[in-house]
Amino acid sequence: MLTTKKADDSFQIEWHNECVVVIPASDIEQMSWDLINPAAEIVMKPLEQTPTPMVVFDLSRVKFFGSVFLALLLRCYKFVKTRGGELVICGASPDARELLAVTSLDTLWAIYETRAEALEALAM
Repeated sequence: MLTTKKADDSFQIEWHNECVVVIPASDIEQMSWDLINPAAEIVMKPLEQTPTPMVVFDLSRVKFFGSVFLALLLRCYKFVKTRGGELVICGASPDARELLAVTSLDTLWAIYETRAEALEALAM
């Protein structure tokens, strides 16, 4: 049986004071290119509701991800930066950290071990 992944199954969004926490599903690496626009709409909607978006991508459920998710991260980052906000990452697995380092994306985003550390950094 073939199951299809929907964009709205891929992300959980939480508000922590003025910060938006985006929590991708553990199987985010299975997201296909045709879902990038619907996924971006889901993730960007709360970011559009705040004048200066402060965003944490909590990757603690994710072991690894690929180019589709990286494209989504970059799209969110560009939007957040144009609004004067900040995007950080927390909970990245060793494999995810290695991918971010190899692509030099770890130079764009601060990476924290825990969500609490990320939220504290954005609150300053």
